[in-house]
Amino acid sequence: MSDSISTAARTARIYYNSKEADDFYFKVWGGENIHVGIYDGPDESIATASWRTVEHMASKLKPIGPNSRVLDIGAGYGGAARYLAGKYACSVVALNISETANDRNRLMNKEQGLDHLVEVVEANFEEIPYPPASFDIVWSQDAMLHSGRRDVVLREVARVLTSSGEFIFTDLMQTDTCPEGVLKPILDRIHLEDMASPGFYRETAQGSGFLGVDYQDLTPHLTAHYASVLRVTEEMEASGSDGFDPEYIARMKTGLRRWVEGGEMGYLAWGVFHCTRG
Repeated sequence: MSDSISTAARTARIYYNSKEADDFYFKVWGGENIHVGIYDGPDESIATASWRTVEHMASKLKPIGPNSRVLDIGAGYGGAARYLAGKYACSVVALNISETANDRNRLMNKEQGLDHLVEVVEANFEEIPYPPASFDIVWSQDAMLHSGRRDVVLREVARVLTSSGEFIFTDLMQTDTCPEGVLKPILDRIHLEDMASPGFYRETAQGSGFLGVDYQDLTPHLTAHYASVLRVTEEMEASGSDGFDPEYIARMKTGLRRWVEGGEMGYLAWGVFHCTRG
């Protein structure tokens, strides 16, 4: 992997490779998916809500078929890649920086009989290792947060898309009007200097060659998701069935509460961007 990887991306790689993080995200966050879910109600399972996000994003795209070439950047455990490959028989490259997550991804691809359609590639989305016009669709869920060069990521996505390609993504963001400094506790917890905002992504996507940039604001689901993860974490801890390191769980609960508070105070944003080249 290139030495030019940003500090933020390198930090994310180290974190997601750790046993504590891998165990937590796989057992608590949703199994195959580690992103924000879209909820029908407060008691809905994290996994169900997470799959609904995938289905909702896919519904926004032009028809997908066996000839479609898809790239998922920051693919995590590969849930979205398997969904797309399984439903549409398309080929998907699941690009991700964590070897630990990639190992789980490959195992589930094989278990579900989709390893012939989903290729797992260890790489950094700040330097996508494919030539121009390699993909019809680029997909990403709550991953670009971990880049220190999000503008570079958008330019890389535009480069590897065909002239009629689509980029669909979600990310954890601050609002366009977020007061300076109020999110520092969240940023310090995840070792980031800043977050993008909806306005940043609109402007940067347009400057990167995307002619159409649509944003669907779904911010209430961010707060619901972190509240749900916090609730499940506390329930597992109370039952003694979690098996996690107590110090890790204490830090995680503090972080989750800060995300909930940030959402409730109106400082955070989350939703679906759909960007088109042509």
